[in-house]
Amino acid sequence: MMSKTRRTFTPEDRYSIVQESLRDGHSETCRKYNLSPSLLRKWRNRYLNKGKEGLRDSYPRVDPQVRALEEENERLKRIIAKQALEIEVKSELLKKTPIGLRKS
Repeated sequence: MMSKTRRTFTPEDRYSIVQESLRDGHSETCRKYNLSPSLLRKWRNRYLNKGKEGLRDSYPRVDPQVRALEEENERLKRIIAKQALEIEVKSELLKKTPIGLRKS
């Protein structure tokens, strides 16, 4: 069995499909692009209410590579913070150690 892959449409794609549906008819356009009628109706209503701006993504898309880099960046920051704390603790311990006990 083939799994369905999720298609993504840019705001420009949505705009041209909505324009085509207004020109050529709703069901014809749904068949041509293999869209559900409810999805096209939603796009068309958004376009009629808010214009082209309504066809934009309602959430910001995050590039998976950017997300991976951000996660790695956070991990490295935690490592550096942990090392800085260790250095601080060791230097405080050295200050408290009597001079006679220090190894040279």
